[in-house]
Amino acid sequence: MSVYVDPMLQCFRSKKWRYDSACHLVGDTVAELHAFAASLGLKRVWFQNSLLPHYDLTTNKRRQAVKLGAIELDVKSFIQKARTCRNA
Repeated sequence: MSVYVDPMLQCFRSKKWRYDSACHLVGDTVAELHAFAASLGLKRVWFQNSLLPHYDLTTNKRRQAVKLGAIELDVKSFIQKARTCRNA
């Protein structure tokens, strides 16, 4: 069981997201994703249960996630992994 992050991408700021970039944190299971997110200090209300269950991360949280064991994937590998996580 693992959690994964994709590369940081540029994004638009909004009332919900005040940063210029973000990445996604996904897990092999939603339970594992929530547990890992909690270890990062993320709030459960930030979970996005959409087509791809995930948390958005800032640059600093991504760095922290990698230090805690999140696996870094390139965009192509992340999309492939996201498809399997979505179906878990």
